[in-house]
Amino acid sequence: MSNIYIIRHGQTDLNRKHILQGRIDEPLNEDGIRQAEEAAEQLRSMGITIDSVWSSPLQRARDTARIIAGYAPLKTDERLLEMDYGPYDGTDLTSPPPEILEFFSDFVNNPEPPGMEPLAAIVQRLGEFLEELRDAPPEGNVLISTHAIAMKGALEYLTPGSNGSYWDKHIKNCDIYVTELEDGAYSVPVPIA
Repeated sequence: MSNIYIIRHGQTDLNRKHILQGRIDEPLNEDGIRQAEEAAEQLRSMGITIDSVWSSPLQRARDTARIIAGYAPLKTDERLLEMDYGPYDGTDLTSPPPEILEFFSDFVNNPEPPGMEPLAAIVQRLGEFLEELRDAPPEGNVLISTHAIAMKGALEYLTPGSNGSYWDKHIKNCDIYVTELEDGAYSVPVPIA
């Protein structure tokens, strides 16, 4: 059995400014570093050590993973990248264009604006990643360091019958969910308190 811990990266300055960063390679800010350190301490206090790491290639995800997992082997996978917002990367969310406001008001029922990656494609790529992980089961505890929408795609994939319930769920920086991988099957993920 392996436990798979899925975390959203720590805060960046673009997060703080409510800028849609998507594929922009923004580093953690001081608060993001502190959040990752607190997540590491939370796992340690629960007796959890990370044996291996998969991360989005973006710096904020890799740095979050490094702070939490120390010298555990780290591999990157582009399927763990954030949603491709296309022409909307860098959009100020305090005054978004109407099509972004409409999409974000109801992810499930409102289609993404042209040029954005479809939510179904996010679930598919995260599902493919998780299936490969399942088919070559890791030893011990694994950390997956990713982004908010990508993490929601993974949770959607891992939760049969979720019917899009994760899309509207707020996932804060350094929120962690855990799923057990046992006998070739994942358990429904749960947040760790």
